[in-house]
Amino acid sequence: MSGRLRLMMLGTKGFALPTFEHLIDQGHQVVALVTQPDRPQGRKLELIPSPIKLSALARAIPVEQPEDVNSTEGLEMVRSYQPDLLVTAAYGQILSAELLGIARLGGINLHGSILPKYRGAAPVARAIQNGETETGVTVIRMTPRIDAGGMLSIARTPIEPDETAGQVEARLSIIGAPLIADAIEMIMAGTATFLPQVKAKVSKAPKLSKDDGVIGWAQPAQTIHNLIRAMQPWPAASTMAHGSERWIIHKSSVVEGHGVPGRIIEAKGDRLIVAAGSGAIQILFVQIVGKKVLAAKDFLLGHRVEGLRLGGPWDEAH
Repeated sequence: MSGRLRLMMLGTKGFALPTFEHLIDQGHQVVALVTQPDRPQGRKLELIPSPIKLSALARAIPVEQPEDVNSTEGLEMVRSYQPDLLVTAAYGQILSAELLGIARLGGINLHGSILPKYRGAAPVARAIQNGETETGVTVIRMTPRIDAGGMLSIARTPIEPDETAGQVEARLSIIGAPLIADAIEMIMAGTATFLPQVKAKVSKAPKLSKDDGVIGWAQPAQTIHNLIRAMQPWPAASTMAHGSERWIIHKSSVVEGHGVPGRIIEAKGDRLIVAAGSGAIQILFVQIVGKKVLAAKDFLLGHRVEGLRLGGPWDEAH
């Protein structure tokens, strides 16, 4: 590997880290990492650097953290590194045409879906939420339109029935790293062919909000289970109990059962079962907001909840 191209990596979330480290380990010349500014986190609102930033600092790679990479200052910063190619993954900002034009060869992006399905900020979560059994990563040419560029390469992987978005995304990040490296090799060799996306097959994967995690117990059990998986690790699926208490459901399974949707129809031993619109959900790990995550068995030692109706300001006697 010669590092003939001057690469600038733009990435923030953990999904970008394997690609960043793989490029460096393979001998590519990564001239800088551009990542989002450190944000306050946790109860103490401390400014905690992301893992990719820490990796860059440990490897003596310059780190830039513009608030707006498309601003005049951001553009000048990018120009100062004279990149040949921009490589992006989970960066968090849309790149302008002016910015993409700075690099001689433009930019490529690693996206967490089999495009053109699931364009947008939350492709893995939305795929799981919709019950998909397969997903993948796609390397595309960067354009100012979100995830709309030509496709260079795709790698696929199954989604297992109980996998969470966090688990699938972690696997995709590892699968994607060599795919990006191979793409750079094709670009250097002049053999890269970018195929247009079929517009008729486009679907969207909008950014997640906390409201996305609210469980609707009238839905079929499989749909609820998919939601619980999709919302891990954030924003996490949740439901109301006792009118004002919020429970976060961290892990579930689909079981047989019937009753009023949202009603807890069994609560003994390790079986915490809630009726859904069809079928039932077994809650395996639950957390009352502000308290510890507990396995169902431990939760039931301290809470008598059989007959309680979840999902609204229900009275236990109803």
